[in-house]
Amino acid sequence: MPAPPESAGFQSQFRQRWGHLHDPHVRTLAWLLDAPDLLDASAPCWQGRIAGIGALSAATADWLTALDRAPAELHAFLAIPPSGIAPFTRLGRYAEKLLAFYLHRQGCLVAHGLQVRADAGTTIGEFDFLLRDGAALVHWEFATKLYLLEPSGDGRHADYFVGPNLADTLGAKIRKIMDRQLALSTHPAAQAVLPEPVAAAQALVKGWLFYHGATPLPPSGVSGAHCRGFWCTLDEFRAGPELTAAILPRLDWLAPARLPELAGSSRDALAAQLDARFAGDHMPQLVALLAPHDGWMVEIDRGFVVPNDWRRRAARRTAETCAK
Repeated sequence: MPAPPESAGFQSQFRQRWGHLHDPHVRTLAWLLDAPDLLDASAPCWQGRIAGIGALSAATADWLTALDRAPAELHAFLAIPPSGIAPFTRLGRYAEKLLAFYLHRQGCLVAHGLQVRADAGTTIGEFDFLLRDGAALVHWEFATKLYLLEPSGDGRHADYFVGPNLADTLGAKIRKIMDRQLALSTHPAAQAVLPEPVAAAQALVKGWLFYHGATPLPPSGVSGAHCRGFWCTLDEFRAGPELTAAILPRLDWLAPARLPELAGSSRDALAAQLDARFAGDHMPQLVALLAPHDGWMVEIDRGFVVPNDWRRRAARRTAETCAK
């Protein structure tokens, strides 16, 4: 694994811009709005089908700051109970709900999670977001994804970026969005739920890509400015440099971590925690490397620590995908 840097690029930028935010849900919302898109809107291969939030205005930055001071409205929208634990089991649904809150406050949200069903009740698909853009109705498909580059093949091939649980690949996700989900408004069953014809269908994709060793050029259509981290095996982590780090819960996988001053564990202590987790669960764990800053422990880099056999299983997964 790499030695922890003094300041990873995106983490440093995020801290400079949003380091004053305390509420974890407001911080994640700030990341969703301000982080680089995973797909490059200017790439010819997308034919204009990439959505973008654009540069945040000073008014939006001020609104996020005010929301952080009084987040009750956001918490109510997310249905967060008094315990403070967000009631989401899926990271994607949590991110969708945060974006829906923002779009609703912007006054452009027509519908969120609008399902399309066939006559027999079979679900055909779901519109993530229907938005008003001037007089036009626009369909957005939204995804937040984290993928690791499995280095047995070509880093320019999106199918070699695999999910931590090996359930999907970046290539498969892009094909699903572009070939199927963005075409939902053309399905005959969609006409029954649409208030008017859809003028444009676009994808908004946020996320992180993780690399083992040197970072190659990204696949065609992937933004070179994307958020990135590293991945390493448990043995590599254990043999790496001394550090302070913490395992991040799934709902904390998006925005750079900001933890209490005494949070974090040493390399050896964290390796022991990971060893115990991998004994019963083969899911890679996302770890934030931490450094003290203004009375907090802040993320300076991040990476997935994977079981020692994960690379072999990932190579088999990508070989099966690329053989199809």
